[in-house]
Amino acid sequence: MEEVIRLSTKAKAAAGKKAAELIENGMVVGLGTGSTARCFIDALAARCRSGLKIAAVATSQESELQARLAGIPIADLDQLETIDIDIDGADEIDSKKRMIKGGGGALFREKIIAGISKEMLVIIDSSKQVEALGAFPLPVEISLFAHQATLKQIRDLGYRGSIRKNSKGKHFITENQNLIFDIELAFPCHHPEEIEDKLIRIPGVIGTGFFIGYAGRVIVGYEDGSTTTRS
Repeated sequence: MEEVIRLSTKAKAAAGKKAAELIENGMVVGLGTGSTARCFIDALAARCRSGLKIAAVATSQESELQARLAGIPIADLDQLETIDIDIDGADEIDSKKRMIKGGGGALFREKIIAGISKEMLVIIDSSKQVEALGAFPLPVEISLFAHQATLKQIRDLGYRGSIRKNSKGKHFITENQNLIFDIELAFPCHHPEEIEDKLIRIPGVIGTGFFIGYAGRVIVGYEDGSTTTRS
């Protein structure tokens, strides 16, 4: 198990380093959330220490703290209308570059940053490439207000799952003070657009972990430290 983790970390680090090499002076960079995004932030910080001049905005408090501690300048997102490039990971991505994200609980902010970026550059280790989505649960962020009614509406559509819990066994609360309901999808999920359309019509649903039409280039890291890039 330790060897598997080591090789996975090496693959993520390779993808993160490759992405950091693509950042240019003057860019405003979106910082994703999750283990692969952490590798990118480390690599970006090293470039900043070598003289790269950029500003960054983060999709979570965790990523922002890591960036600040590493010396990456953080911009005020509320003063920006667009972002040059967003670098983020994925829990699953298929051949059409449709993704499931949100394993780290930051899906709503991740989607906002991706949506206002000129490009979303996705960084993954090779295990995240799938033929079909659905093996990974679909995170759905729902309002804490009237959440039982929202859950009933989701279940009435035929979807089953569970409210995400934290390490203490309590409800996991997002940075936007919402809950996450993790749906166990019927695998394989060939038509995520249809599921997204149904769920997003429910008033209490803030957003889903389906990211469809967001991904630009995809950098894939491998256990030997090599990478490939999908356009």
